[in-house]
Amino acid sequence: MRSAIHALKYDRMHSVARGLGRMLAQAISQLAAEAPSAMLVVPVPLHRSKYAQRGFNQSRLLAAEALRFLHKSHPRWRLTLAARPLMRLRATGSQAGLTPRQRRLNVRGAFSVSDPARVAGRSILLVDDILTTGATARAAAQALIDAGADSVWVATLARAQRFDRSKNFSARENAELLAAAEPDQAADFSANLPSFRGQPSF
Repeated sequence: MRSAIHALKYDRMHSVARGLGRMLAQAISQLAAEAPSAMLVVPVPLHRSKYAQRGFNQSRLLAAEALRFLHKSHPRWRLTLAARPLMRLRATGSQAGLTPRQRRLNVRGAFSVSDPARVAGRSILLVDDILTTGATARAAAQALIDAGADSVWVATLARAQRFDRSKNFSARENAELLAAAEPDQAADFSANLPSFRGQPSF
């Protein structure tokens, strides 16, 4: 999982997006029984400078691929991709190597909603590739809630896992090394993550 996400984001191997999108669809489908019957699917955006450098937003690509599968497996679930309502206002530094508090400060105020009428009263499914501490998801969800979204649900392809110090990793590696999450772990994680209402917190 880790190597596939890395290949997509940094090596621009778009061919892996289909398989990763299928895994993300499996994760999202675990929400079907409790999630609203209609949701606006919003990928976590990149800042324009990062987008210009990379040439694509991996979260948008993964969300689009996941919806292709979900429209077939859950045809009555009205999931609509909306890539533009959420904007990243400033280029945030890399989250790697930061403490949880530093991560929260790094993304505080980083997101805004360009068209509040688009999200007002709507249930939002926020999609990202990896969740580490939740700082990015929390900041993005707060912007959506502030713009009038009724609720924000979060689904990610994988989560970062911290290794304990009994392993032979450096302190930095212990804090930041990403584990290869199995698809069912990603599904369980996304299914059990609560939605945000009002003040996001988890």
